[in-house]
Amino acid sequence: MGLKIMSTKIKGEHHHYPRSFVSKKWTFLLCFASFCFGIFFTDRMWNIPESKDMARPSSVTEAERLKLISEGCDPKTVSPMCLSDPFQYTFGLSFKKISELYQKEVKRDPQALFGEVSKTHNAIQTLDKTISSLEMELAAARTAQESLTNGAPLSNDVEKKQLPGKRSRKRRDSIRTTWMPQGEKRKKLEEEKGIIIRFVIGHSATAGGILDRSIEAEDRKHGDILRLDHVEGYLELSGKTKTYFTTAVSMWDADFYVKVDDDVHVNIATLGETLVRHRKKHRVYIGCMKSGPVLSQKGVRYHEPEYWKFGENGNKYFRHATGQLYAISRDLASYISINQHVLHKYANEDVTLGAWFIGLDVTHIDDRRLCCGTPPDCEWKAQAGNICVASFDWTCSGICRSADRIKEVHKRCGEPENAIWKATF
Repeated sequence: MGLKIMSTKIKGEHHHYPRSFVSKKWTFLLCFASFCFGIFFTDRMWNIPESKDMARPSSVTEAERLKLISEGCDPKTVSPMCLSDPFQYTFGLSFKKISELYQKEVKRDPQALFGEVSKTHNAIQTLDKTISSLEMELAAARTAQESLTNGAPLSNDVEKKQLPGKRSRKRRDSIRTTWMPQGEKRKKLEEEKGIIIRFVIGHSATAGGILDRSIEAEDRKHGDILRLDHVEGYLELSGKTKTYFTTAVSMWDADFYVKVDDDVHVNIATLGETLVRHRKKHRVYIGCMKSGPVLSQKGVRYHEPEYWKFGENGNKYFRHATGQLYAISRDLASYISINQHVLHKYANEDVTLGAWFIGLDVTHIDDRRLCCGTPPDCEWKAQAGNICVASFDWTCSGICRSADRIKEVHKRCGEPENAIWKATF
């Protein structure tokens, strides 16, 4: 710190001061004494007092903490970069307090910290799945909108991706108004014929979300839904199939357990009569047997990631029932239930089921009436007295636009309304 002395003269004026009688020796001593006194005084003024002697707040209020965090300075892990001047006690937080907070943070239980990190990681994964699902639905909706704007028809793949909750509800309602008895008739079907029909539905990735609540409300209205402990998803159909048979065996003691897609038309009486003919056989696996190519190319429909397990490129799958409708006897369903934890799942659900039975002594029954085409195919067969068990379009792997067309299929290919009550099982 310097001291600058300024001397000023005004032109035209002269001042005469008396001559000094102080000797040079005394002048030197006075200057030296002033210099020492100044050093002593300055040292006393610039000594930083201890924080305990300062009348300042000793803790950070919640509002101050939030402000610090919003500026990137968490009081618990405060960095020197958060303080612009080390001599400023920002919001009354002394360096001693910062040190205490840092020591507490270091001494925290590592297991507790790991638990918090795990919870955060799980929350991020759940959020990421939800965002991915929403992005897929948004992309499908945009594609559908563009197709409608351009006047082009929707492809089956796009139709199946848009708004799955609403689409599936329309399909279920269309089945309820056609081949599936409702109310007292459904109850009579269970009690007198021993046929139980349920829509099998798992849960969405966000448990308790709007889709799950919608399903619960639908079940309260109709009482025909079986909820599975399973997260829904197209790539999870193999797991859903395993969970379905395991759950069904534990709930109902039946001769056969049938799986049918919700875009397929079924004649219940004809199905029952078909299954009864094989009741005395053991380990029955019935459906429309096929053996399609193993698709190794990524991006194509029905791609098989584990294609190498099926031999050289160009090979075909073993014989298995097509996924639109198939049935298995009680002993095979029990086998799935008992061995569910060691049964391998492939990408495609129908292939997976067939793989589970490859090493077993299973009776494969190929019945083409379980995979008729929509009119005119099923209509011609019905007129010839060979009523189909199930009808759908191969091009769509189900009835194309089933919610709109299934009534027409039922009208032209459905069995008489009283057929189920006349049938004997």
